[in-house]
Amino acid sequence: MRAPTIRDVAERAGVSKSLVSLVLRGSEQVRPEKREAVLRAVRELGYRPNAAARSLSEQRTRTIGVLLNDLRNPWFVDLLDGLNSLLHDNGLHMLLADARLNRRTGQDPTDPFLDLGVDGLVVVGTLPDPAALGAVAARIPVVVAGAHEPVPPGVDVVANDDAQGARLVTEHLVGLGHRRIAHIAGFGAVGELRRRSFEATMGEHGLADQALVEPSDMTEEGGYRTTVRLLSRADRPTAVFAVNDIASVGAVSAAEELGLRVPHDLSVIGYDNTSISRLRHVWLTTVDSAGHEVGRRAARCLLDRMDTPGGEGRVHLAAPTLEIRGTTAPPPRRTAAKRRR
Repeated sequence: MRAPTIRDVAERAGVSKSLVSLVLRGSEQVRPEKREAVLRAVRELGYRPNAAARSLSEQRTRTIGVLLNDLRNPWFVDLLDGLNSLLHDNGLHMLLADARLNRRTGQDPTDPFLDLGVDGLVVVGTLPDPAALGAVAARIPVVVAGAHEPVPPGVDVVANDDAQGARLVTEHLVGLGHRRIAHIAGFGAVGELRRRSFEATMGEHGLADQALVEPSDMTEEGGYRTTVRLLSRADRPTAVFAVNDIASVGAVSAAEELGLRVPHDLSVIGYDNTSISRLRHVWLTTVDSAGHEVGRRAARCLLDRMDTPGGEGRVHLAAPTLEIRGTTAPPPRRTAAKRRR
């Protein structure tokens, strides 16, 4: 039995082949009743477009390469959801690759995408050498999402306003009465922005000498070990601001193993509002870094560049919000009493 063709769909729907093509490309120039007739015919016949043939005729593959710096980062899930939703609405499909795996094999992580002829590339997270994207951007539209490192000309950057997010965290903790506050810092431009904003906000409140900064690797284990060090100090902090939610989970575990209750003895706050933070037994106060919105904006930038190539690269920042849950509270009373004396 032969596979149904676009001609069969047109005959079943009572329309022309060109109108079927418009519907399959997601065109908005088709009346709703005609669109529904075509889609119904597609379902009834089990028609599947020939992607290879369409790519040859359009000189496009209708695929977008998505290169992730680290597949293990749960924040990327929300970003990818926002990215994919808009790409899908425009008839495009994502192809994912893990940059870490390519680096271990010594392969340029963008090569497979270029070999497959993708129509554009979205880089999610920080790459070791963002400047290397220049050669790729000369061939296809490129957008960087969720990072702040310098990029070549003609590459758009879409990210969270990390400086504002860290300010929200610090203002929240200071407003609760905390003075001795520690920051478990991360690496890269994102980690640097959050650290600097934390220190600047503490300084604005006259608490620069009360701000503790400990570097970490942005993992749960790193958050755990760093918090153990912080809580072993004679002047231990009453609040910990971790660079991300994963490190925050490690901080909570460290506090509980040392016999401290969160938030009664120690407040802990994270960043990214990942699914981890919303687990009932975690219920972490954190910053919503607008991952879904970052993804949608990245898709919008890429679509714009595909429609109108060239031009200077732009930076787009999504506004963060603070999600107050169950891991932050005023400092212990004994700490407040010592301050009054």
